[in-house]
Amino acid sequence: MRSRRTTLAVPASNPRFIDKARGLPADEVFLDLEDAVAPSAKEAARGAVVAALNEGGWEGKVRVVRINDLETPWAYRDVIEVVEGAGAHLDAIMLPKARDASHVQWLDRLLTQIERAMGFEVGRIGIEAQIEDARGLVEVDAIAAASPRLETLVLGPGDLMASINMKTLVVGEQPPGYTEGDAYHYILMRILMAARAHDLQAIDGPYFNVRDVDAFTRVAERAAALGYDGKWVLHPSQIEAGNAVFSPSQDDYDHAELILDAYDHSVTVEGRGAVTLGDEMIDEASRKMALVIAAKGRAAGLERTKRFEAPGG
Repeated sequence: MRSRRTTLAVPASNPRFIDKARGLPADEVFLDLEDAVAPSAKEAARGAVVAALNEGGWEGKVRVVRINDLETPWAYRDVIEVVEGAGAHLDAIMLPKARDASHVQWLDRLLTQIERAMGFEVGRIGIEAQIEDARGLVEVDAIAAASPRLETLVLGPGDLMASINMKTLVVGEQPPGYTEGDAYHYILMRILMAARAHDLQAIDGPYFNVRDVDAFTRVAERAAALGYDGKWVLHPSQIEAGNAVFSPSQDDYDHAELILDAYDHSVTVEGRGAVTLGDEMIDEASRKMALVIAAKGRAAGLERTKRFEAPGG
């Protein structure tokens, strides 16, 4: 799994933003050919994407391009020009407004044809599917199973809120008048369950008030608590907060590694399936939970500060 704690949206038609993105600490950068690019600039933006990917400077980042949705006249040329021109330097294509499995399957087949024609490794370029309307949410299980290339499901909150007639103009915040919990809980969990059932990552959508980092952090913490792997960021000011929210604390990371060590020692040396770690009883379920936290910590580059000492050792 690639680390996607923060996924930075960058307009493909803005060279200054592209250059700046290379030096920012986001885990993923996606060059956007869709909403961030005016119709008159879309064709020229493809060339800018190819040049930016081929010029490099993206070390340590997941490199993604968001194409236009399949109902537009630009989508197929987006894929062909970008992948033929810079497929060797591309990690994934983001497919917006995925409404059913056939959308993902179309992109999979087109990528395979291009890879074969260009001599690229077939299947290396992944797919990120955006769930952005009611139909996509209803079909999310089929979408999640549509292709072995699929790596993530991504919530597109603005379009989804509009598609269900949610009474608000603020993307990411609770709609006015909703006081009985979280209006987005079902949507977030529906996407998350589909993702986990098919071993995919789940990425929360953007928070549009880019100057309010405290509010961004609060909303990101909601998604992280549920189990999401990361969140879109629209501004450099959101990156540090996003990386922190979707990384375990040092104490939690150390504790997870200790659980793994203690459980391994219990099973392989002592021949027991349960053991105490301090005052805590741990077993196979504890190991599975610890694996999640340890993996997130390793992906975030954390290093252990505590070591396991076997009983009597």
